Amino acid sequence: MQRLAARFASALAIRVIKRWPGLYRALNHAGPDRSIAPRAQPILTPTLPCLAFARAVIARTSLLALAQEQAVHIVDLGSGDPELWVTLLRGLSQGPDGPPHLKLTCVSAKRDVLDILGHALVKEAEIMGVPFQFNPVNVSLRELTEEMLQLRSGETLAIVSMLGLHALLAEDDRVDAHFGMIKSDSVKDCKRVGEFLSIIRSASPRIFLMVEQEADHNTTRLIDRFVEGLHYYSAVFDSIDAAFGGSCSEERLALEEMFGREIENIVSCEGLEREERHERLARWAVRLTRARFKPIRLWLSAMEDAKGTVEAHLRDGYKVATERACTMICWHERPLLAVSAWSC
Repeated sequence: MQRLAARFASALAIRVIKRWPGLYRALNHAGPDRSIAPRAQPILTPTLPCLAFARAVIARTSLLALAQEQAVHIVDLGSGDPELWVTLLRGLSQGPDGPPHLKLTCVSAKRDVLDILGHALVKEAEIMGVPFQFNPVNVSLRELTEEMLQLRSGETLAIVSMLGLHALLAEDDRVDAHFGMIKSDSVKDCKRVGEFLSIIRSASPRIFLMVEQEADHNTTRLIDRFVEGLHYYSAVFDSIDAAFGGSCSEERLALEEMFGREIENIVSCEGLEREERHERLARWAVRLTRARFKPIRLWLSAMEDAKGTVEAHLRDGYKVATERACTMICWHERPLLAVSAWSC
């Protein structure tokens, strides 16, 4: 608890210091890392099984949705996760009719993420004998256009977003925050998200899979974000403590630093600078329904396979709850991640 309190105290102090830009710059503060998820995933996998489970659900559900297709195109919206796509490559290579032609488009603002992923997948595809094409798109989600995806007729398309879509909610809402114009339980229209979902829908994917933090950090009032953040990250830090016990290993410190930057962004930033705008699935469902997406029930077999993949870790506090098109990955009774599936 002391570690978590220190993170929130630091975030509040940074918020105060930002009132004096000169002092803030003099302290050489680097600011929050806006590409947390892709960089951190290799660390998260063994120590926070919730992400390993989400990855397993995505991989297995994708395999079931794309079975027996001859040409498959998968769009990775920012995860850049080699382990996820290597798992899928191996699964596709074992199809009864042989492997399909697979194209993977990865969207990332970080060139090194694309280079690492491309190298790993090309090598794995050669080993597995899978016809493979890698399409790196070195832009942020805000800059993405449909032309960049290089869609072709005859391809069966799947789109996957892991822990990145909430950044599109960033906007200059400081006036709303000052006057309290937006109710905390409302689903505010966001032009950029609407445009982005329109791009996805126009591509007519077979399936759109989304993983997001199950938290409400997109309210305009600081006090609301602060209290919600305390509850959410208390569960996160508790799960870290359970994984590491009393040790202060380099891996634990890296995890706490990563989540500390998320806390800092939620508490100390406003307007476009505040990108960690996590919303609960109920709100995402409203946005996706407005964009004319329909929920898909996640396959029971995919869930069981995913549980088997991380069975050793889904104990001592972790729980999985499945409802219709959604799976919640929880620490005790607190949902941490929501995995959902959608179609046009």
